[in-house]
Amino acid sequence: MTTQDFCTLRICVTGGAGFLGSHVVEKLGQHGCGSVIVPRKAQYDLTTSEGVARLYKDARPDIVIHLAAAVGGIGINRAHPGLFYYHNLMMGALLIEHARLTTTRKFVAIGTICAYPKFTPVPFREEDLWNGYPEETNAPYGIAKKCMLVQLQAYRQEFGFNGIYLLPVNLYGPRDNFDPQSSHVIPALIRKFIEARNAGSPEVVCWGTGNATREFLYVEDAAEGIVLAAERYDGPEPANLGAGFEISIGDLAVLIARKTGFSGRIAWDHSKPDGQPRRSLDTSRATRLFGFTAHTSFDDGLDKTIAWYEAQTRH
Repeated sequence: MTTQDFCTLRICVTGGAGFLGSHVVEKLGQHGCGSVIVPRKAQYDLTTSEGVARLYKDARPDIVIHLAAAVGGIGINRAHPGLFYYHNLMMGALLIEHARLTTTRKFVAIGTICAYPKFTPVPFREEDLWNGYPEETNAPYGIAKKCMLVQLQAYRQEFGFNGIYLLPVNLYGPRDNFDPQSSHVIPALIRKFIEARNAGSPEVVCWGTGNATREFLYVEDAAEGIVLAAERYDGPEPANLGAGFEISIGDLAVLIARKTGFSGRIAWDHSKPDGQPRRSLDTSRATRLFGFTAHTSFDDGLDKTIAWYEAQTRH
């Protein structure tokens, strides 16, 4: 579709009030989209057929961008594997099925890098998505999200339904979740080091060995990639969204400690899991198919994220 056509459509963003979703809604506005609907959890229970049917009746979307998820770091994934599996599976399955039954023209499903096999060759290529079982600490979440890809490809084959599937790498940025019980690694470390700095603590203890590696994508870049795909990509194959670099958790901790002004010792609790050994994506498919390339440097992105969190804690 043309940009002009895209901007006239009614676009429903589930999870649009959340971390990634709020940035996607902003990007849609920047692209000129004037009719963006953000359903709230209190109004619509997306794990029930009744809630989803009512959403489609009320919103009448042309495009659905599905970002709502039960999500978090290793700790909360280990504590609630059943709930994470069930809620993510039901939301995805029901939203896709009801999209098919209505006048919805396109479904944009946001998957997760946790769907990749534990020992995927680096950089992760989309062709390797089914070559093994995901890393155990978040496999239920990853598999539930991967089921959307199966459903969308099956619906395309049987019903001609236009659904696309994107795999963003670990995200970070302003408005992230900094709750120590459920946050991902970057906000967790930022909070730990700032609190230790403010308290004058001599040491910060981090999970695992520090040897695992990760790739991180600034949330505004991820939002741009999702909007570009919604506008330009209509194919059946999944597409990675990433920044094209890799850093060890140990080096990340040292970097965040320096940027937050913590000068004490960093210790590692080896009784805690590292998660997947390595994560880094091949992002060439997204560049080729819908022109996405990440633009924010990791240094700038971390500075913006730390500044945002410091501003929140001063209020």
